[in-house]
Amino acid sequence: MVSLIGNLTIIFAKQGEPQSLLNKGIWLASILMAAGSFILLKFVSPEAIKIFGAIIAGLISGLIIGLSTEYFTSSKYRPTKSLAESSLTGAGTNIITGLSIGMQSTIIPVLVISTTIFISYHLAGLYGIGIAAVGMLSTLGITLATDTYGPVADNAAGIAEMAKMGDETRKRAEQLDAVGNTTAAIGKGFAIGSAALTALVLSVSYLQIVGLKILDLSQPIVIIGVFIGGLMPFLFSSLSMQAVGQSAGKIVQEVRRQFKNIPGLMEGTAQPDYEKCIKIATNAALKKMILPGLITIFVPVIIGFTLGKEALGGLLIGSIVTGFLLAVMMANSGGAWDNAKKYIEEGNLGGKGSFSHKAAIVGDTVGDPFKDTAGPSLNILIKLMSIIAIIIAPLL
Repeated sequence: MVSLIGNLTIIFAKQGEPQSLLNKGIWLASILMAAGSFILLKFVSPEAIKIFGAIIAGLISGLIIGLSTEYFTSSKYRPTKSLAESSLTGAGTNIITGLSIGMQSTIIPVLVISTTIFISYHLAGLYGIGIAAVGMLSTLGITLATDTYGPVADNAAGIAEMAKMGDETRKRAEQLDAVGNTTAAIGKGFAIGSAALTALVLSVSYLQIVGLKILDLSQPIVIIGVFIGGLMPFLFSSLSMQAVGQSAGKIVQEVRRQFKNIPGLMEGTAQPDYEKCIKIATNAALKKMILPGLITIFVPVIIGFTLGKEALGGLLIGSIVTGFLLAVMMANSGGAWDNAKKYIEEGNLGGKGSFSHKAAIVGDTVGDPFKDTAGPSLNILIKLMSIIAIIIAPLL
């Protein structure tokens, strides 16, 4: 309900800067959620105030992660502007700066999640951590809507260009697209933050089921599990990004083939075979994710039955730590690369078609699989491995 009110506020707003309007909708939904939670819990039990504290901790942490993401990915702020400036010296410096920005952007989310875990656990134990994750996702209706807004604006900008709807229409669409890149990154920040809290609760639940009160880091078997768990997000991301690269290569080859073999296509008098390209992308999306999916399911099973329950516990903790950091870094680097390109296209640093623009396009090409493929899928990885561990826990 609170998310619906926030969405309606945005819809009925007559004027204003798009990013500001979207932020106001999220803030309104969050305030209403906090007020509603307090009123409901107050009538349940005096002790319920602790649950309310955990909800607020999760809610505030989500908002802070969102603001941090906006700072690192929006072209209004220094990080993305500096990324655009790095394009003046070529694609190499653009890539280096984009990776650096993404790595820096992990600091605030880690501190926020750590603080949330401490506060929520102090208030209501393990249940409090789970409730904090619920609080972070309590405004999912509007954060998901703003996340979805990104691809819609991106496609609208592409249609405006292909349909040759004029420079003014294209400019407006590009501005909305730039906002969409930031809102998409914010949505991903909410998702991975809540996934980290949820996976942590599931991991502790696994330890309780198998009868482990602590994970002894002096035991080599636990350290082995932590290292393998830390490896998993990198391996998963590698496979997903490799799939993007291979699929993109096949589409490029198909486009070249059509330009060569279809008379009049270069001149614009013939229609290309769109279905062929769509088929390549669709088949790759289905087939290339089989191996990452199997690895996600079977690695916890193999580790659990061969190295033992302690190693599996270490695996879960290692995957949460590196998975959270890698997902935030990829989402924010990707968003910054995309908006740095948009910033140049607006006429800055040489404008569209300049040397800096060509370098920024290379960065954006790298950033797309970062923010749209590998990064978002990591929250599924860490949660699914924890669920698999709980399923097999009675057998260990």
